[in-house]
Amino acid sequence: MAPKFVRSTIQKMAGYAPGEQPAPGTRIIKLNTNENPFPPSPKVMEAIAKVPGEHLRRYPDPMSRSFCAAAGKVLGFKPDWIITGNGSDDVLAFALLTFCAPGDVLAYPDPTYSLYPVLAGINDVSVKPVPWEDNWRLPIEGLLASGAKAIFLANPNAPTGTLVEPGVIGDLASRFDGAVLVDEAYADFAEANCLELVRRHENVIVCRTLSKAYSLAGLRFGFAVAQPQVIAEMNKVKDSYPCDAISIAAATAAIEDQEYARKTWEHVKAQRSRLADELTKMGWQVIPSHTNFLFAMPPGGRGKECYEFLKSRGVLVRHFDKPGQRDKVRISIGTTEENDVLLKLLREWK
Repeated sequence: MAPKFVRSTIQKMAGYAPGEQPAPGTRIIKLNTNENPFPPSPKVMEAIAKVPGEHLRRYPDPMSRSFCAAAGKVLGFKPDWIITGNGSDDVLAFALLTFCAPGDVLAYPDPTYSLYPVLAGINDVSVKPVPWEDNWRLPIEGLLASGAKAIFLANPNAPTGTLVEPGVIGDLASRFDGAVLVDEAYADFAEANCLELVRRHENVIVCRTLSKAYSLAGLRFGFAVAQPQVIAEMNKVKDSYPCDAISIAAATAAIEDQEYARKTWEHVKAQRSRLADELTKMGWQVIPSHTNFLFAMPPGGRGKECYEFLKSRGVLVRHFDKPGQRDKVRISIGTTEENDVLLKLLREWK
C-alpha cells in the first residue's frame, strides 16, 4: 500500500510499462523495443572519447547549442527553433507542462503511445482518447470535439506503424486553438514528416528522438522543433540542465553523420518490406508500416502464444495485453541475420 503522504492521483494511476530489457550478457535476439539494429556512427564514439574531463567537471550547456546548430543545419531551421531534452519522453513531459494546466484535457488518437496518459495523470490532466477511424484515418472531428487544450499525435503511430499525411495534420492544426504536438519518433523511417507544418502553424510542435534512427536509445537524447516564441515558453519549464556533456557531444556527432544514419534507415526499410511479405505468405495480417517495426496478427489471432513461443526460443517481441491489441505482436526490424532466425522460428511455430 502506498504511504498516505503520496498524492492520491499517483496512488491510483498505473505507471508506464516499458518493454522487457534482458540482463547484460543475456543471449537473446531483442526485437521488442524498436532500437536501431546497428551501432551508432563511429563518429559518435570518437566524439564521446574526446569529451574533455573539464566538460564533466562543469555543468553542461543548458541549451545544447552545438546540437541545435547541427540539427538546424540538417533540418533547415535556425537554432532558436529547437529545444532538447533527456530523450523525447522528457520533451513530451515538459511540453505537457507548457500547454496543459491541472484539470485541462489532453486528447490523442487511440491506440497510440501509452506514455501519454501517464504523463497526463502525473500532472492531473484529464485524457480523451479518440478511436481511430476506419483504415487508421485521423479522427479530426472527434479530436476537435474533445474539449482538449492540447493534442498529442504519434506520427508514424505506435504501436500500429501507420502514417497520417502532413496535410491532414495541417488541417487539424488550422482548426484547433490549442497545441498540436506531432511525436515523430519514427519519422526517419517514413517518406513524409511534419516539419514544414511548424513554419506555417504556430501551434504545431514536432518532437523527435535519437533513440531509433540514430542508434542512441541507451544515451537518452531528444528534441523538439517549433516557432521561437513557443520554444521560449517551453524553455521555462524544462530541467535546468536536461542533457549532459557526453550526450550533447554524441548527439551532435550522430545527427551530423547523415550518410551513416541513412544507410541504416535503408536497411531497416528493405528488411521491413521483406518481413511483411514473408509474414503475409504465412497467413499473418500485417498493417502497412512506416516505422522500424511491424504490428501484425498471427494466424488465429494468437498474439500472446506467439510472443511466448518466441521468448522460449530466445527472441523477444512485444505483446500488448490491451483491447484490440491482444491478438497481435509488434516486431522490431533487426539485422538480416536476426530476421532470418525470426522467420525460421515462425515457420516452425504451429
